[in-house]
Amino acid sequence: MDVRLLQASDAGPADVLAADGYIFATPENLAALAGLMKDFFDRTYYAALDQINGRPYAVLVCAGSDGQNAARQIERIAAGWRLRAVADPIIVCTHAQTPETILAPKLIGSADLARGEEVGATLAAGLAGIY
Repeated sequence: MDVRLLQASDAGPADVLAADGYIFATPENLAALAGLMKDFFDRTYYAALDQINGRPYAVLVCAGSDGQNAARQIERIAAGWRLRAVADPIIVCTHAQTPETILAPKLIGSADLARGEEVGATLAAGLAGIY
């Protein structure tokens, strides 16, 4: 099984169509998914519509507060694509609420990294069972 890590700005419709499953990872900006991730969905949504039904996906959000809106936005897009969630969204809250903490580099703890690894392993195991 091949795994590709693509920045949202570098991914296009062909990448979406070629993938067997997806992990959508984004920061939350201003209580919404990041602009580059929104741009990715804008550029790929209709090109992949009705061609990727049933494929598995997971969501990772890094947020300064709750991250729920960004996760909901991705879930709505995934529902339109008729994707199948393999896990509840993982939201990592950095509690960055001041200009200094928002702009500072973020360090994701080992427990949150392990949660992300588990989601990746779940997705991979499900795909391995298909082939």
